[in-house]
Amino acid sequence: MKLQKFFKLAIFALALMAFGAACVKEGPPGKNGTDGANGATGAAGKDANETCKMCHTPAKVDIIAVQFQYSKHETGEAAISESGNAGCSPCHTQGGFQDVVARKVPSTFTVGSNGKFANDYACDVTKAYGELLCRTCHSSIHETYTSTDLPKLTTTAPVSLTFLGGKKSVNLTQDSGNSNLCIKCHQPRPFTFNNTKNAAYTGDVLNYAGLAAKPTDVFFDGTSAATIAQAQIIPGYRTHTHYGTVGAIVSGTCGIEFTGPMAYAQAVHVTKASCPDCHMASMVGGTGGHSFNAKGNFAGCNISGCHTGVDATSAKYWVNPRAAIKGLLEQLAAKLKYNGVEFMNRNTDATTNLWAGITTNNYDGYMNVYDPATNPTGQAMNPIQFQNPSPAASWTPEQKAYNLTLQVLKMTNAQFGAMINFQLCLREYSLGIHNLDYTKALLTNSLAIIP
Repeated sequence: MKLQKFFKLAIFALALMAFGAACVKEGPPGKNGTDGANGATGAAGKDANETCKMCHTPAKVDIIAVQFQYSKHETGEAAISESGNAGCSPCHTQGGFQDVVARKVPSTFTVGSNGKFANDYACDVTKAYGELLCRTCHSSIHETYTSTDLPKLTTTAPVSLTFLGGKKSVNLTQDSGNSNLCIKCHQPRPFTFNNTKNAAYTGDVLNYAGLAAKPTDVFFDGTSAATIAQAQIIPGYRTHTHYGTVGAIVSGTCGIEFTGPMAYAQAVHVTKASCPDCHMASMVGGTGGHSFNAKGNFAGCNISGCHTGVDATSAKYWVNPRAAIKGLLEQLAAKLKYNGVEFMNRNTDATTNLWAGITTNNYDGYMNVYDPATNPTGQAMNPIQFQNPSPAASWTPEQKAYNLTLQVLKMTNAQFGAMINFQLCLREYSLGIHNLDYTKALLTNSLAIIP
């Protein structure tokens, strides 16, 4: 008991000592010591704001962004509608274009283990997205954060032509090859052996030279199931060169070069002018600069070493050449017929027809073939349409019955080849200004080859 009592007293004493120590008043702080010597001055840093202002000024990036608002690259909806499509996205989405350039994807056609050809020019589907913006054409933005970033282009390399299955390339070397960047996308789409009714056709590119070599041979005969099955291509409303034909015309390639009264030659623009010269000339209204729109803007024509005084009234360089090509297009369209029915589709709607007004009958380059799904206004705008040789399963019984009442389609190699030339020369849009000599020869010789 005594030992236990002793321990209790000892613990109590220790507690009192700790309590007393906590209550002791803290004394005043001591005097601060002497400051040490200053360190060495560091190197001057870069002012990030000043670096940004190398490009982001009213005279550079700011004005470019405003000009780009007038461009169809900015306002077009193709990037949204083609997102995820590996075949279309290389030209319609920023990610797709960057991908094919980075991987140097060729525009060749390669045969697979199934014996069918496929177009190699496709992007990685996981990158097939993004509207066309600055980085589509300018590859080095915000890499070094200096003024050297902006001028660098994504590609100026020679362009392999998908229309020809990659068997030929074009290289416009003037202006440091800048036109090649434009032609990379602004080139026609190939015609391929895509007849699903005949297993012998493999999806390879059409033999265009064969059209010119044997102009009188029958290209398509829709009079029976047997003749349709033997066709190289079953024509339909959307049997066409696609829209970017200017790259073919400005480089003097891809036309079906029938032998005829006019020799094939190239205008001076092919070697002397570049796309930026005219399409990115000084801004006038909503044209020029980064709008890429040259319509009505002649600033690019009137530059040192080219022309002087050219405007919309200039007979030699504008009015007369365009009138001549318009006349040839209309003459050719009038000849492209079978049993009195025109091959070429008419469309007076300027919203859906980018080439409305280029010809008197407002041809749009599509074929005048009945298709209630893809060409619902065709009946209203064309006096008579051709019967569709391959009606869709989704058509109603009434649509299928009406289709059988229409004129059967038949055409020769000469007619099909001349139709390709018509599409190329209509859809390059300038009525020959891009390459007058080549355009005139294609149309003149096409007219001569058709009886």
